[in-house]
Amino acid sequence: MQKKIETKADLELLIHQFYAKLLKDESMAPFFTDFDMEHHMPRMVDFWAFLLLDIHGYQGNVIEKHLHMPLKKEHFDLWVEYFHATLDEYFIGEKVKRAKEKVAVLRWTMESKVNKQ
Repeated sequence: MQKKIETKADLELLIHQFYAKLLKDESMAPFFTDFDMEHHMPRMVDFWAFLLLDIHGYQGNVIEKHLHMPLKKEHFDLWVEYFHATLDEYFIGEKVKRAKEKVAVLRWTMESKVNKQ
């Protein structure tokens, strides 16, 4: 059953289900081979809590963390596809629309900067 995004618990569900999809994809999983997901997941929940719920707590620069990754257009396509699919599978409402808008901006920003160093 779909629900509105209202709490950090909702965002934990979103982030965990989103990464479950990414980690099953053969072209995306290699980016997470030596990744500390236990440390990463709460940071991503905090990031989205800041963007969607105006809850402060995220510290860092999400764009900077990706600058040296060998990401290509198809990786960004998959990232957006999985994020949208996860949102649509579990959630409804205005925050879903806002999350998709934020993902579009993040994609554009990251894609325009990654591997440009």
